[in-house]
Order: sequence, then structure tokens, then C-alpha cells
Amino acid sequence: MMQKKTVKFYFALWLAKGSSLLLKIFRRNGTQLPGKLALKLCPNFLGMLGKPNTIIGVTGTNGKTTVCNMINDILTDNGYDFVNNKYGSNTNAGIVTTLIKGATMSGKSKKDMVVLEIDERSSNRIFPYLTPTYLVCNNIFRDSLQRNAHTEFIASILNKYIPKETIMIENADDLICSHIADNNQKIYFSISQLKTDTKECQNITRDIRVCPKCYAPLEYEYVRYHHIGKAHCPNCDYGTRKADYVVTNINLDNKEMTVQHQEQEEKYHLVSNNIINIYNMLAAIIVLKQLGLTREQINSSFAKLKIVETRFSEEEYHGYHIITQLSKGMNPIACSRAFDYVRKQPGNKVAIVVLDDTHVEANSSENTAWQYDTDYEFLKDDSIKQIIIAGPRYLDGYIRLMMADIEPEKIVHEKDLIEATEKIQLEGIDKIFILHDLYLIQEAKQIKNKVKEMIDQKSEERANEE
Repeated sequence: MMQKKTVKFYFALWLAKGSSLLLKIFRRNGTQLPGKLALKLCPNFLGMLGKPNTIIGVTGTNGKTTVCNMINDILTDNGYDFVNNKYGSNTNAGIVTTLIKGATMSGKSKKDMVVLEIDERSSNRIFPYLTPTYLVCNNIFRDSLQRNAHTEFIASILNKYIPKETIMIENADDLICSHIADNNQKIYFSISQLKTDTKECQNITRDIRVCPKCYAPLEYEYVRYHHIGKAHCPNCDYGTRKADYVVTNINLDNKEMTVQHQEQEEKYHLVSNNIINIYNMLAAIIVLKQLGLTREQINSSFAKLKIVETRFSEEEYHGYHIITQLSKGMNPIACSRAFDYVRKQPGNKVAIVVLDDTHVEANSSENTAWQYDTDYEFLKDDSIKQIIIAGPRYLDGYIRLMMADIEPEKIVHEKDLIEATEKIQLEGIDKIFILHDLYLIQEAKQIKNKVKEMIDQKSEERANEE
């Protein structure tokens, strides 16, 4: 129930709207400032601010931005008028900023719908004042040790603060996230068993190994990666949930996937061949179907989409494929998934790895334990001919590569990103992967430009020889 507006609320609202206008005039991207200002002046501001009738939330460890972008782009493509935090923060201040932009001067919502990426760690500051109509939880994984502690800690926060009225859309293949908010109405999604699934886990980390109810060791029918797969407890009823929406077939040749729901099958265009993005697509499809969009509407929009370039991009350049991929330092699961993707792609490859736990915003460094939860062993593959590791933490990365028993002659380790890139060996290479941290997007672009310069130089040398 919305709280009664106070004089303090109106003062905070008008001041926040004024700051938004000034930021717009000066072309500054103030994604948090108006919200921070409003919350500073009126701590329960979010409880008084009017909200759209339909609130779509997306939370979890990995994939929040991608799922939200898919939903946002498809809704826009189909003429929906709504507000979102696509270019803003996913914490309480960013969400307040987003809702202020969609509110009148009296604090009433001007929009009927909002799509919000919600930081799982901020649940205690958001959900007491905001009740999502639908809340997607794509996965719960080990993340930054300094900020997120452990999956049990994050799950406990979500369980405590998610409103009972919210309809949960959860990944049935994730034993942790599929048991969050167990008393809420649920819609589960899954990808059926794949040829690449294994009996034993190939990853260093698996965040749930025993039944949380009776503590018996869990038994897996198959493992996809980490704790994703199909499992059950041999002693009680705990186990993988039965999914309502299931991807039953993935056709990479035709770039389409088949989704089954209530014995009905529908085919959708594949935006990406990465299994994580297939999960992201499935989550977005369910939200859009709940909002009333048809398969034809969704599929037509999917055919126009591509993953945001700051997350993934691929470009063919003079016979070479240059791929940039977000790998999220301090997040061992995201990095492991990126390394696994590289080794499974066809052709001979170079991997340029620029991961860090030091960046301008934090201005500090947490411990490097996450490096040892990350599957650097996946880079020990015959198709990966060279690994270039750079940045302030290059020596930590080098030590981790050596521990993964990767041949020293394959490794280049330099602090300076460009100097390290200059040592790339292009002979016999088909693909160059640039695996970068969230805070190194501009640096990844510089590396990509340097790679192009070196390809141009090599092409010129070949032309002169002929």
C-alpha cells in the first residue's frame, strides 16, 4: 500500500526533478543523482512515489541487463509506452531516478508499465516499497566475495524481502534460485538435457552440494555447468522443479529454438548461440507472453535483436573474427562461462584477458580468491594458441594460468594493455577473443582497435611480399 505523501516528499520530488533537468541540459548521465538526492531528503521516498500498474523486475546474479534489454527492445518494437532503467543504476537510487522520470510533479506515475533491473543485494531497500507484478530470477551464483558473500546470504535476502503477491519467473535448472520465495505463485523455465551435459561437474565451484532440508549429498542426473542441471535428494522431496516452459530443441544451423508450453510447441529465432543467452531469451519470452504478446510479435522482434555490444560483439575483419565478451571480474561464474565459450568455438584462437578487481569506482581491491574459483583450466585447450593477460592484476592472472598447467610459451603477461596486445601472433589464427571486465569497456575498444591495426599491418606486409 502506498504511503501518504508528506511535505518532505514533495520537496524531495521537485528538487530531484530539477536536478534531472539540469543534468539533461548539461548532457550529463545522472543515473543515480536524482534518486540519491530524493532518498537523502526523504528516506521513505520510494514508498510515497506513484508507480505504474504493471511492474516487471529482473534480479539474480548474471544476465539481468541482457534480459531487461530484450524485454525493453521487444516492448518498444511493439509500440508499448513504458519506463525502464536501461541506462541507469539497478540499486534503490537508480530505481527511484527511473520512477521520478516517469512521474508527474505531484508524484503520480505517467506510465502504465515499468521494466526494472534490480540488484539482488539491494532487495532490502527496494521491495518494502515496491511490489513487482512479475519478478524474473535467472540464476543465483557465487559473486563478489566482498559484496555478496555467499549464495545462501543472497537467497536469504531475496526470501525475506520479495513480496508475497509477486509472481516469480524462475530458472528450474538452478536449484538455488528455483527455491526462492517458495510460497509465491511460480512460473518455471528450463532447457532440456543437452549432448554437452555431463554426469560429473567439470567446474571448480558448485554452490549447492547437499540438500538444504536434510543435508544428504545431492544426486545429479546431469550437470550443465556449476550447479545448473537436474538433481534430487535421495532422502527427501528436494530437487529440480518441473518446468512450465521448456526449450526442447536448439538448432544452431537454422538459428532457432523450440519452446514447449502446455504441450504446445513454438519456434523462436536465436539471438545468440551462448547457452546463457538462451536462458535469457526464454526468461524474456515468458514475461512478454504474460503481458499478452503473441509468438509472432516476439519472434519478429527477436529477428531484429542482437546482444548489446558492451556484453558481446563479433566482427569479421579481413578474414579474422574479433569477438569482445564481457567477463565480469570478481565473478568466477561469469568468467568461467566466458572461458568455456571460447574453448568450444571452432577455429584457432587467441584469448586476450583483461580482468580486474581494481577500478575507478571502488578505488580499492578485494582479495583475489575469486581467481581461484574461476575455471582458467578451460583455457588449456589445443585450439587456443595464445593467451594474453594484462592490466594491474596481470601477475595474479599469470600465476593462475600457470596453476592451470598452461604452457608458458603460450602466455603473454604485461601490465600495459596495448603493449601486451602488440605481442599477439596472428599467423594461423581464425578468432581473437577480447574478454574484458565491466569497468574496462573503453579499454576493450582500444584493444580491438589495436588488433585491427596489427591485422592491417600484416595485410600490408603480405601485399608487399606479393
